[in-house]
Amino acid sequence: MDTAAAGRVARVLEPLHAMSYFAPETEEHLTAIGLKRGRMPYFASRSAPMGAVGPSVVTATFYNFHPGLVARSIPAAWELADPATITAARYAAVDATLRRMLGADGLESPEVAEAAEIARKAAEACTVQGRALAAGHLDLEWPVEPRTVLWHAITILREHRGDGHVLLLLDAELDGLEALVSYTATGNGFVTPFAKKSRGWSDEEWAAAVARLRERGILDADGALTADGAALRARIEDDTNRLGAGPYRTIGADATARLGELGRGLARQVVAAGAFPDGVFARSR
Repeated sequence: MDTAAAGRVARVLEPLHAMSYFAPETEEHLTAIGLKRGRMPYFASRSAPMGAVGPSVVTATFYNFHPGLVARSIPAAWELADPATITAARYAAVDATLRRMLGADGLESPEVAEAAEIARKAAEACTVQGRALAAGHLDLEWPVEPRTVLWHAITILREHRGDGHVLLLLDAELDGLEALVSYTATGNGFVTPFAKKSRGWSDEEWAAAVARLRERGILDADGALTADGAALRARIEDDTNRLGAGPYRTIGADATARLGELGRGLARQVVAAGAFPDGVFARSR
């Protein structure tokens, strides 16, 4: 298996997972069970498969969020609704979002069913050692409908890849904010204002991280990646592909390519349906 190919498929599938964080259905369903509006639905729903964990566990596994931002939602969320109820509401929200974005014909399409079957095989091949978020999702019961099977499988694969990515950031001695700043400097991911706001970092904290990265030779005087910084980020990405390739290696190159083909078509549909607001990502999805 070409690990770069596995990385490309992961990036193709990402919009199908990430759409849930921007969909109004998510907040609607999660506040309906008692969670507060704002960031609580995100932190609670994504961490709920791990159980009623504390803020340090969420900060550790999510990695690039300000600990204070996390602590405003966790553990308070567990006093408003238990993890199982939150997870059920999350998946109901995903189902409603997919219904709106794909329409009746899309939901029942053979492409969705085929993609779900392939993605599930890959997800079931994920290992759990050192992969807390992926492990929590793997312990959940599988949904029944192909559309939610697909989302659940993509989510397991995404968290499995992300867990490995966190290990590599630690190895590179990048703390959560430094990881966010240096990734933003690649021109991928979020634009800087949204990255700061959504992750809870102040201008002063961001500037201090920029200064630290300059001292290490990762950023230049203008805040752009140096040659060494670009090489570091490229190495992290390559190694993330490598650590995340196991599930795709299990299903084989042909099935991986087919999943990418199917996923690309579905991702284009959700993007065209307005899954992501303007002014969030540096590059269009």
